[in-house]
Amino acid sequence: QEQLVESGGGLVQPGGSLRLSCAASGFTLDTYAIGWFRQAPGKERDMVSCINGVDDRTYYADSVKGRFTISRDNAKNTVYLQMNSLKPEDTAVYYCAAQHGSWFLEASQYRSWGQGTQVTVSS
Repeated sequence: QEQLVESGGGLVQPGGSLRLSCAASGFTLDTYAIGWFRQAPGKERDMVSCINGVDDRTYYADSVKGRFTISRDNAKNTVYLQMNSLKPEDTAVYYCAAQHGSWFLEASQYRSWGQGTQVTVSS
């Protein structure tokens, strides 16, 4: 059974950093596109970043470009989202999702989802 588990969320002050982890079990991530999404209260679930399942090219939403970095560690079967220069508007529940293949930028295209981890940016 494919499972994804996110970790690393928490409370951080504006300007701070967090690193989210997305650990997979039941399958190997190296040929899967992995997307990070976030959902704030009352808002839709939006893509933050994606790493291509074929060539590891990356995609970032304009709102996080230059501040967030997605990467994968195949030996640990884990994908990371390094978040720097965090802003209050980054506050949301962050989810990782996996889908076999190359690029998937819509939430509806992903089959496997984690349970989410809360990120709160506040002073």
